[in-house]
Amino acid sequence: MKTTVLIADDHTLVAEGLRYVINAEPDLEVVGYAQNGQEALRKSLDMSPDIVLMDNAMPILNGIEAARLIRKRCPGTQVIMLSMYCDQAHVLRALQAGARGYLLKKSVAQELVTAIRRVHAGQHYLTRDLAEGVISQVSKAPEDPLERLSSRERQVLQMVAEGHTAIEIGGKLSLSPKTVETYRSRMMDKLDLHDLAGLIKFAIQQGVISIDE
Repeated sequence: MKTTVLIADDHTLVAEGLRYVINAEPDLEVVGYAQNGQEALRKSLDMSPDIVLMDNAMPILNGIEAARLIRKRCPGTQVIMLSMYCDQAHVLRALQAGARGYLLKKSVAQELVTAIRRVHAGQHYLTRDLAEGVISQVSKAPEDPLERLSSRERQVLQMVAEGHTAIEIGGKLSLSPKTVETYRSRMMDKLDLHDLAGLIKFAIQQGVISIDE
């Protein structure tokens, strides 16, 4: 039986390249695509793939939050994070969210295949460019300020930082604009921030959104 893979990446060319590499292996099969974290969660629930190959910087719901929800709601599905970032903070956050693999986007094709096989076998896999011992640091990591926020608050935070209005956010998340504003005010209280600019700066500093893509 083949290992099934869902590719979650909003860049079509990247997704097609990943599909080509994966489907070239006789024991692996791409069964679907997702262009944002919310779609990745929905398709994981519908398809129950063995592996989700998740871009870290996804619109609407970023890869970290999508991974956290997938691991909670689809315990049989494992997540491998794809990222441009190799610093310990990004890696630890991905692992704490439940990802079992972390690959840099510049990784070679054979490393991708190896990561999928190892994670499907129940192991962790970190890209070769990362420092050894990162996994052992997960339990020792300092408090993540994002953990003060609920999953819904983190999603609203991302969309606020992406520049969406309360009306737009409410439409995408089936919330009233007033409820969105309540979430925003509650986040600012929890994080001891006093204006929208501070909230957006926090989101960028914590990697909730990327300004490099």
